[in-house]
Amino acid sequence: MITSLDQLDFNKTYSYADYLTWQFEEFVELIKGKVMPMSAPSRSHQKISIFLSKVLVDCIENNHLECEVYAAPFDVRLLKNPNECLENRIGKTDKEIYTVVQPDLCVICDLEKLDDRGCNGAPELIIEIVSEKSAVNANRDVIEKYAIYAENGVVEYWLVRPLEKTVQKNLLNLATHKYEVEGFYGINDTVFSTVLPSLEVEINYVLR
Repeated sequence: MITSLDQLDFNKTYSYADYLTWQFEEFVELIKGKVMPMSAPSRSHQKISIFLSKVLVDCIENNHLECEVYAAPFDVRLLKNPNECLENRIGKTDKEIYTVVQPDLCVICDLEKLDDRGCNGAPELIIEIVSEKSAVNANRDVIEKYAIYAENGVVEYWLVRPLEKTVQKNLLNLATHKYEVEGFYGINDTVFSTVLPSLEVEINYVLR
């Protein structure tokens, strides 16, 4: 039984089935089977997450949208073939899933992807708040997760950079399965969502 993060072999490939058996307090992610420890978020990180959560929830409720918002820790299981039909995705065994991430914020509008363990498939919108404390976590958001989210069909991906006071909005090109940068937004700008057309976020409200 794995009761400590130190018991894991970071060179080994693990599945979601393995992940479910671990009994330690630290949060980790699996990126293509590799264990990625997560550092505790800073106070400013959590403050931004709460502000954004409120904006997202208000948008969904005020516009009567059939979507739900979740904040980390929340397991999102991503698959090698995101274009599979729902029945096949649900039919995947835990041993066949090798990527489990915990986005800072995610919006799911295909509610059939949700179960008691989290989200089984790609959310429509993911927001990551780039870590001010950990270069490792920051690189994961900007490089590894950037590629993983695109491969798995996350339509819209925001990178919030507190130190720079900017938001980078990325949209998925469905032909190439790669992100294209829709824009960089600074402190006096407002970001509009493509997935949620009624969503607008004033940067100075979130990153003040």
